[in-house]
Amino acid sequence: NIFVSTYFAVCNNPPVATGLKRSRNDTGNKVTVVLGAQWGDEGKGKVVDLLATEADLVCRCQGGNNAGHTVVVEGKEYDFHLLPSGIINSKSISLIGNGVVIHLPGLFEEGDKNEKKGLKGWDKRLIVSDRAHLVFDFHQVVDGLQETQRQAQEGINIGTTKKGIGPTYSSKASRTGLRVCDLLGDFKDFSARFKNLVKQYQSMYPTLTVDAEDQLKKLKEYAERLRPMVRDGVYYMYEAIHGSQKKILVEGANAALLDIDFGTYPFVTSSNCTVGGACTGLGIPPLNIGDVFGVSKAYTTRVGIGAFPTEQVNAVGELLQTRGHEIGVTTGRKRRCGWLDLVILKYAHMINGFSAIALTKLDILDVLDEIKVGVAYKINGKRIPHFPANLEVLQKVEVEYETFPGWKSDTAAARKWNDLPPKAQNYIRFIENHIGVPIKWVGVGKSRECMIQMF
Repeated sequence: NIFVSTYFAVCNNPPVATGLKRSRNDTGNKVTVVLGAQWGDEGKGKVVDLLATEADLVCRCQGGNNAGHTVVVEGKEYDFHLLPSGIINSKSISLIGNGVVIHLPGLFEEGDKNEKKGLKGWDKRLIVSDRAHLVFDFHQVVDGLQETQRQAQEGINIGTTKKGIGPTYSSKASRTGLRVCDLLGDFKDFSARFKNLVKQYQSMYPTLTVDAEDQLKKLKEYAERLRPMVRDGVYYMYEAIHGSQKKILVEGANAALLDIDFGTYPFVTSSNCTVGGACTGLGIPPLNIGDVFGVSKAYTTRVGIGAFPTEQVNAVGELLQTRGHEIGVTTGRKRRCGWLDLVILKYAHMINGFSAIALTKLDILDVLDEIKVGVAYKINGKRIPHFPANLEVLQKVEVEYETFPGWKSDTAAARKWNDLPPKAQNYIRFIENHIGVPIKWVGVGKSRECMIQMF
């Protein structure tokens, strides 16, 4: 019986497995994420710049050119809105992920402007995801029209940067948006969809005028300039994570309290600027998220309107505003200032799970006689255990403060922990202990050298 003899032959001489056993713990490179822990403008750019000196890849995952990061290198000040701050490092690659919305005229204008200041070869180091959505000029006009409409109807506006970010994310969510891959595909098809999108907005805003042909002509030129930079972002990130050992950095824009889900809605931005945005905005698994660093000022600021419990509309607020040069990089608006609020820092930590915190602009507090820190919110004299979602409730909270004596000495020259006055050290330790997150850096000035590394 042939069947039986074959059966015994196979059983006695089973085929040899030649495949190698797969490693069980090969999860790939970990990604370090830097996020704002307040309402933005915390100095994320400085922390990213510090880490980017060693990074192989620096990524943006959400937002658009509504972000504003200033980085000072060798006395030169660079302003970034859409480009990752890591673009300064000539040895690293910068990537704009699928979660970012891109205004092409803004991108190239920013690159060219910084090139004049000495940023060479930035376009050779930039990679753009083909899945990123495009911000058109009319999105920016609509942004302004919406603000005017809100002001007229409700007497208040959101205080957007009018960079077209919200309307672009709206187009994305209503599935009428156009992406980088569409622009680089069949231009005839792209043009038809572009014109439909214009019509859609004109039906909502009758005063909107758009020269579609002129816009398309410009977009066609931008497409050719952009083409060499475009990659499939998902595959690119996968290769970066699973290839040779690399240091990968993700630069968050905006901040926790401006997050579309967790921020002080509706006075928020239109993307997720908490840690989840790094996964969805780049196409990377949570397993590959390593350290998450939160950035906070040693006090609190906010641009535009919305609740701000620890705000000081008095001499203290003015002092912080002038000493801290608190003017928005993107909008040129004066920032509102107040005491450090540990309720919002704890809340940001709950969402993001910070490994450590960078505390910036400590030197601004050098001249104060006493320094207060918000430690809890009360309603009708009773502490509330959480950060309220409802804005009316948030407007009514009474802040419970802890008061510290000021150190009344110049910290700007401090380069290590022991250089800081004991009262400043106490202030820092109190913050650490209260939120339960170690402070890894303390910033006492504008340049790289002014970041004291603690561990």
